Amino acid sequence: QFTSREVQVELLRHLHNLSLRWHLERKTGEVLRSVDRGTSSINNLLSYIIFSILPTVADIIIAIVYFAITFSGWFGLIIFLCMSLYLTLTIILTEWRTKYRRDMNLRDNDAKSRAVDSLLNFETVKYYNAEDYEARRFNGAIVKYQVAEWKVNASLALLNQTQNLVIGVGLLAGSLLCASYVIKKKLYVGDYVLFGTYIIQLYTPLNWFGTYYRMIQSSFIDMENMFELFSEEQEVKDVPGAGDLRFLSGRVEFENVHFGYMEGKEILHDVSFTAMPGQTLALVGPSGSGKSTIVRMLFRFYDVWGGCIRIDGQDISKAKQTSVRSHIGVVPQDTVLFNDTIYNNIRYGRIDANIHDRILTFPDGYETQVGERGLKLSG
Repeated sequence: QFTSREVQVELLRHLHNLSLRWHLERKTGEVLRSVDRGTSSINNLLSYIIFSILPTVADIIIAIVYFAITFSGWFGLIIFLCMSLYLTLTIILTEWRTKYRRDMNLRDNDAKSRAVDSLLNFETVKYYNAEDYEARRFNGAIVKYQVAEWKVNASLALLNQTQNLVIGVGLLAGSLLCASYVIKKKLYVGDYVLFGTYIIQLYTPLNWFGTYYRMIQSSFIDMENMFELFSEEQEVKDVPGAGDLRFLSGRVEFENVHFGYMEGKEILHDVSFTAMPGQTLALVGPSGSGKSTIVRMLFRFYDVWGGCIRIDGQDISKAKQTSVRSHIGVVPQDTVLFNDTIYNNIRYGRIDANIHDRILTFPDGYETQVGERGLKLSG
């Protein structure tokens, strides 16, 4: 659980460090599904290896050594060849099945993403009376997932039958050899029963070995998408040696700024202006003209293509992103609140914000009368 928790926390931290562009291009439901499958697979992987794979390997080694010494080297060879063929075919067929498992995961992600996207836009769906359309889209995604799931199950059935055939052939060969030794008085009937019983008992953990290998392989596949998230590069990075922004008065300067979301298509072309401390500045223009983009550039959600943005004369690209953002407050045009308490939403801008010490400086502390409409208090 510790490993799973650490991976989840580090992944969330990494996702928050990725650029706004990356988040706008990805589907939230798809990302969450990849995270859920990946983290659960970590627990399964560790459990399979420690509590299942290692004991089964020990069983096989003990069986080979015991029968080779007690009965004959031929018995050890039969068991060794049977187990080797079993494991080899299991690995080969499981690797072949991998493509079906990957496709099933992609279809699962798509179905989950469609459901989440539909529910997140519940109000829009209602506006356009599109409930049936959303249901049909989701049904189509589910059908594709079920087709992919059928391929996974069909290939699994083929693998199981192949494993049963190998075990059956190995048991038959060993039993015939053991019977011939009994006829020649080299072994007793009890030895024949012992061999058959032990092989049958060994079949159960060996069968589970194949199952666990498939599960381990599935776990690795499920973790692929999560590791792909970890491998995503951070688009906006702090330069080496970046320092904290020294806030003085709040003078904001855009100097010959160029930027666009797509290569070859500029949204901001040679934009220059200065916002003085205490000044109210309005950006007016049609939708898509770059008003919101300017705010995003100030927060360093993106880096400029050309030009420079300064706060109090300091190039924000040379300062730590967290330092720049800690000095800027924003009231977005769309009210965005977390599904949490009012208290936690209010204090989100600064988690440790409070005026406790200031209140204690009043003569009556928390008992101070604020007066009508709070006019007795300054600010």
